[in-house]
Amino acid sequence: MPCTVIVGAFWGDEGKGKIISYLAINDKLDFCVRTGSVNAAHTVWLDGNKYALHMVPASFIYEKSRLLIAAGANVHVAQFFKEMELTKIDGRRIGIDKMASIIEEKHSVQDKASAVNKGIGTTGWGVGPAIEERARRTARLAKDIPELEPYLTDVATEINDGIDAGKNVLLEGTQGFMLSLFHGTYPYVTSRDTGAAAICSEAGVGPTRVDDVLIVYKAFITRVGAGPLPGEITMEEAKKRGWFETAAGTGRNRRSAPFDFDLARRNAKINGATQAAMTKLDCMFPDCRSAKKFDDLSEDAKQFINEVEKRTGVPVVLIGTGPDALDIIDRR
Repeated sequence: MPCTVIVGAFWGDEGKGKIISYLAINDKLDFCVRTGSVNAAHTVWLDGNKYALHMVPASFIYEKSRLLIAAGANVHVAQFFKEMELTKIDGRRIGIDKMASIIEEKHSVQDKASAVNKGIGTTGWGVGPAIEERARRTARLAKDIPELEPYLTDVATEINDGIDAGKNVLLEGTQGFMLSLFHGTYPYVTSRDTGAAAICSEAGVGPTRVDDVLIVYKAFITRVGAGPLPGEITMEEAKKRGWFETAAGTGRNRRSAPFDFDLARRNAKINGATQAAMTKLDCMFPDCRSAKKFDDLSEDAKQFINEVEKRTGVPVVLIGTGPDALDIIDRR
């Protein structure tokens, strides 16, 4: 692969954690870099166990993967240690860039108050106020927190040295592109850019060092909180179709809409996508559940994948057919 960027196509919840965990196991990822912040969770299912992770990279399930949290990320110290306990990973496997900023309790209080006043939905973690402090150059950094000292590293140097050595590197984006501060449905967006270029910037990797941008679609679209959602259906209809979901990180109900081909094409172009993944195909076509080969899909499912490729111009190389990390059709 050697350096691949993972970006969400829509409003988040596309199943990036599933795709990352599959790549970690199948491709034997040497490095996985978490960007973004604690307000987004990645869900990993393995052997019937569910892991909803806000801080630890989703490739933790491959025991040889080096797990890194980028300089552009925001670290919630208590959540970091909670996930260290949850995943039982060796502390020597994980590193936090010394320049990553810290989310404090005061930021959560400010975040919730601001959301009420502005009418904009928030997870309440405090990411927006923490980023405001970072922009004002008054934020505390990881290097200022004594309990993080054993984990501190220079992520950019580690990753670029790894690329030089031909290692498999994955840059793990969070949320979805339509929540980008610059390119999304402003003001109903997150506090940072969520596109592929920003993921590279947060990790400290130049664009010419990236081999592939893998955009992750879901067979239908969901979003949580306020803001537009073209083609939105009712919760009752979503339940009838098997599309009703709750957010892994917050437990909030997800609003649903059918797949939007025009939006899929636009976002693939802006992110420079070279490959695509499609998750939750089994929710659209239940007879495809747990399929491992493209030929095993129903004709309707094949037609849907072919239409996505035709209208976006991007090959769909990974297809999720169930919740487990290995429920994947790999067409690479």
